[in-house]
Amino acid sequence: MIITIGGLAGSGTTTASKILSEKLGVRYISAGDIFRQMAAEKGMDLLEFGKFAEGNDEIDLEIDRRQAKIAEESEDLIVEGRLSAHFVEADLKIWFVAPLLVRTERICQRENKPKEQVKKEISTRGESEAKRYREIHGIDIGDMEVYDIVINSNSFQPEAIADILLKVTEVISCQQ
Repeated sequence: MIITIGGLAGSGTTTASKILSEKLGVRYISAGDIFRQMAAEKGMDLLEFGKFAEGNDEIDLEIDRRQAKIAEESEDLIVEGRLSAHFVEADLKIWFVAPLLVRTERICQRENKPKEQVKKEISTRGESEAKRYREIHGIDIGDMEVYDIVINSNSFQPEAIADILLKVTEVISCQQ
C-alpha cells in the first residue's frame, strides 16, 4: 500500500509517519529530508534555499521526481511531503492541520529556537512554498480535494493518530 502524508511545517507529519511506518513495517521517505539534503548540497539553510527555490523551478520538480520514482518502485511505502499526494499514485492520501501556535510550539521544542523567530520563519516559509506551488504546479496548497482524510493533529496524540491511520489502512486493504 502506498500512503502519502502531508501538512504544513510543525503539523506532525514526520512523527506520525515514523510511528505508522513502525506499526506497518513499511519504510517511509520524506520530501523535507530531500529538500534539506538539497539545501545542504548548496550550503544554504532552509530559508535561503526556499528563496533560492522560488527562482529555480527545478528544485521542486526534482523533489517531486525523486518521490514519485521511489513510490513507483515500491509496493508498500509512506511518502511524507506537502505535495506528495499530487505526484504520487497512492492508495491513501492524508493531510494534517494544526493551529499556527501549536505548530510554532512544536518547532520551538524540536529546534530549540525562540517562539517569535519560529513563528516568523514558518510564516515566511509557508508563503514562499505556497507561491512556488502555485507558480510551478498550479497547486493551491489550501485545496483539500485531493486528500482522502484530513486530520487535526492538535486533537490527538501522535500514537493515537497512527492508530487511526492503521485502522484506515486495514479498511482499505479489505476493500482491495
